[in-house]
Amino acid sequence: MFDSIFWGAVQGLTEFLPISSSGHLVIIPALLGREGPDLGTTAMLHLGTLAAVLVYYRSDVARMARFDRVGRRMITIIVIGTIPAVVFGLLFESTLDQLTERPKLVAGMLILTGLIMLATILLRPGTKTTEQLSPTDAGVIGLAQSFALIPGISRSGMTISTGLARGMERVEAARFAFLLGIPAIAGAGLLSIAKAVSEGADITSATIIGMVVASIVGYWAISFLIGILGKVGLAPFGIYCVIAGILGVIVL
Repeated sequence: MFDSIFWGAVQGLTEFLPISSSGHLVIIPALLGREGPDLGTTAMLHLGTLAAVLVYYRSDVARMARFDRVGRRMITIIVIGTIPAVVFGLLFESTLDQLTERPKLVAGMLILTGLIMLATILLRPGTKTTEQLSPTDAGVIGLAQSFALIPGISRSGMTISTGLARGMERVEAARFAFLLGIPAIAGAGLLSIAKAVSEGADITSATIIGMVVASIVGYWAISFLIGILGKVGLAPFGIYCVIAGILGVIVL
């Protein structure tokens, strides 16, 4: 049960804080000399983080569910932004799976994530909101999200950074990044569930507890990130990723 709670906390923190959940789920087991979460646990952790973002942005989700004019437009730009990741994932699925076995490379990608976030310091503050995004904006941010399929590249770090580069206000960049992440997180969860079922993995009470922990920690992580972004931007997370990546390259 402790393992499920531990991995739930790791998943909840790293899925939404721009420090790469995939990177940490590779690097932490390598540092500890142990296996990461099993398939059943992984599937439930994704469901937990999905619940967190759906609850946090429940008003936006409800707006899209009502399918009014604004809701339809939000759905449209989310669909446009999701397409690059789907294409990238289908084309390079086997290669991406192999990268999880190379922790030193993953640590290097974490350094790259940090440098990209630190570069946002040079950007002028924008004012664009999610509702003002063009299809081109959504496509460019979606392309950035597709690169986060590489372990060690933070999905939220890439999408928020690209949103800022497209002239978005900081909190709005995070808002769109997390709304765009809903299909990605749901897709990852469904794939994990399919693999778990095909390999006969069990869903136990411990894995359910891990899901609840991931949901609670994930909700807190979103709130924390929104608060930090409004004050200082992505720089603290960029510094963390660079330091963690360098240590990973040295130690692993």
